[in-house]
Amino acid sequence: MKGRVALVGEDCSRFAVVVVRPTVMSGLRKERDEAVRSFTAEFGVPAVLMVQNSRGTPTYYGRDDLVGLLADVRVDQLPWREFTMRAA
Repeated sequence: MKGRVALVGEDCSRFAVVVVRPTVMSGLRKERDEAVRSFTAEFGVPAVLMVQNSRGTPTYYGRDDLVGLLADVRVDQLPWREFTMRAA
């Protein structure tokens, strides 16, 4: 699987913001939690899921403290890069 991730370091917190499909965010909480676990294992840091609406406004899902850190950050300021997820 290919996608986009921003590896973020904020104070003592390091985490990954991962762009996911809207269907992931609109799915069951169990599925979102599984995606967070999978990306956390992949990147070795806690993961936050992100989607954007048609106006570019982001919605985040993950640990409340990490989502809170993103509240005042513009999406285009994050250090985005492409990734290919390893096979399980």
